[in-house]
Parts: sequence; C-alpha cells; structure tokens
Amino acid sequence: MSNILVNAPKTAKRGDVIEIKALILHPMETGFRPGPNGRIIPRNIIERFTATWNGSEIFTMDMSPAIAANPFVSFFAKANESGTVVLRWTGDEDFAAEHRVDIAVE
Repeated sequence: MSNILVNAPKTAKRGDVIEIKALILHPMETGFRPGPNGRIIPRNIIERFTATWNGSEIFTMDMSPAIAANPFVSFFAKANESGTVVLRWTGDEDFAAEHRVDIAVE
C-alpha cells in the first residue's frame, strides 16, 4: 500500500482550466545501487502515471530510473463535465496504486 497525496479542486466552473497535483510516496530504486550486504538492490520504479476523467485519458507520463523518489506530478485539465478523475500509477514488481477525485462542474 502506498501513501498518495492529491490536491484537486472539488468544484470548478465549466470551461475552467484546473490544476491537479499528486505525490506518491515510493522509494524508486534504480537497480544499480549496492545494498548493505554488497548485493545490488533490485530495480523498483514507477513506470507509468495516467489520469482519466470519466474514463477519457487526460494526462499520461512515462517514468524512468532517473526519476526522484516520491514522485510529484502536476498537470492541468479543462473542466467540461462533472465526474471522477482517476489517477493511476503502475510499475515494477506488479506495483499499482490508484486514487479517485470527484469534481463537480457548475
């Protein structure tokens, strides 16, 4: 289980451009660093981040081993209709995390 922090407005006016910010707490191990026992620590990164609004993709981002631990993502979206924004992270070792935000468009 990962800790996820999301900052998104609960309401918006139709046509407004809103900012959605997301932080996921994840160690992001590159697979190149030796551990305390001298063995290489296996790679464990988030590979992809996607955001959908009512099922339509509004943002996507591919990540690499060079991304920082606890990645922070900020993006903008146009508020056309009320609904649910689903933020989804996927990565190594079958990692998957999801967070939902309901936004009412007036």
